[in-house]
Amino acid sequence: MTKQDFLRRFHHLRQITHEPDYPLKKRAREAAVLIPLLDHTTHLEVILTQRASHLRSHPGQISFPGGAAEPGDKDSLDTALREAREEIGLPPERVQCLGSLPDYRTISGFVIKPVIGSVTPGFDYVIDTNEVDSVFTAPLDFLMDKRNHFTYHFERQGQRFPLYFIQYKDRLIWGATAAMLRNLAHHLDLSDFINQGQ
Repeated sequence: MTKQDFLRRFHHLRQITHEPDYPLKKRAREAAVLIPLLDHTTHLEVILTQRASHLRSHPGQISFPGGAAEPGDKDSLDTALREAREEIGLPPERVQCLGSLPDYRTISGFVIKPVIGSVTPGFDYVIDTNEVDSVFTAPLDFLMDKRNHFTYHFERQGQRFPLYFIQYKDRLIWGATAAMLRNLAHHLDLSDFINQGQ
């Protein structure tokens, strides 16, 4: 899928059903992530990170660049771009904001705004080893193919919740990151693209 294909499918007025998130009983901490789409002209790849194994929160998990909002941030885009620069050295000037997905609430007490950005290649990753172990890319087409999505259900306080998984090579993407990718897949509705082998 090219950037033009993405934009044609992303900007529409259809009402989309999103995956359920976690209902929070107290005020959530605001956060934002960048869903960075590396634009190779002929196709798009998603930049993902593996969190450092020594972190207290979600060690070793696959995630998007992002984190909690700080007082100096103007908005969610500002938060996402700042975190991407801090975590993997992504220059903000190489990111074109394409839009965002609905907020996603997590069991850890955050309400996350997923911001989607087109990224111009040609920069070097500078990894903050305090937060990130590694950075890698995965084809957007693969991540948007719902045949690659798997769901496990768990119970918490008498309620049943879904937990999503996407296996890409030796990387297991799960939890909130997989759920946000799945929501993007719902929004794009790529089934006809995939069936036609595009």
